[in-house]
Amino acid sequence: MSDTIEFTRDSAVARIALNRPQKLNSFTREMHAALRAAIDVCESDDTIRAVVLTGNGRGFCAGQDLADLCFEPGRMTDMGALIGENYNPLIRRLQALPKPVICRVRGVAAGAGANLALACDLVIAARNATFLQAFVNIGLVPDSGGTFFLPQRVGVARAMGLAMLGEKISGEQAAQWGLIWRCVDDDQLDAEVDALAARLGAMPTRALAAIKRAIHAAATNGLSAQLDLERDLQSDLGASHDYGEGVNAFLQKRAPRFEGR
Repeated sequence: MSDTIEFTRDSAVARIALNRPQKLNSFTREMHAALRAAIDVCESDDTIRAVVLTGNGRGFCAGQDLADLCFEPGRMTDMGALIGENYNPLIRRLQALPKPVICRVRGVAAGAGANLALACDLVIAARNATFLQAFVNIGLVPDSGGTFFLPQRVGVARAMGLAMLGEKISGEQAAQWGLIWRCVDDDQLDAEVDALAARLGAMPTRALAAIKRAIHAAATNGLSAQLDLERDLQSDLGASHDYGEGVNAFLQKRAPRFEGR
């Protein structure tokens, strides 16, 4: 893992920090590879039960580092290939990761950086955060799931405005529109994220993974298919250790001690 990513863990919580602060954590191929390696660890280690994704320095992520691309005539970077090799697999993995992912956003989240945040399960932003679909400003379409996440969360009218006009919105406005989970005062960001991560890390991890799967499936499922998925997930969870622990704790009037299994 290169120094473009910082990976740390505290008990059940893993923290992944994009670490190119001098470039507002804009993506290079090297950083993509390091981020994939960090996600590999989160995915394979069952003792990790919650993940925090953030960016070091004054911004979360400014999207693609244009300096990592080639613009020479005849040798220009194929943007479709770049997306297919790096961004699309990243978004799919975050959505499918069977553990909750919190995105901590301070400062700018622009382009693919904005949509990377939206691919996470819960986004907590500081009031100084801004979200910007910058693609149109350089003649591109929102990628990394932008054209999926935006209308799903804020409706077609607002999604069209954000994508076509390329105007930034504040963390507070993003929360008011339902684009993200919560916006907090700048000096409360770390405490809010830490508390939420600790809470999720002590919850029934398999149930959280099933919730992710079901809610994501609802975007394309009809009601009948969704009802069947809920049934199947509930059948599986009903045989889990944490279900038994949750029921026993309720009957015994005590706090449950979930183990994530």
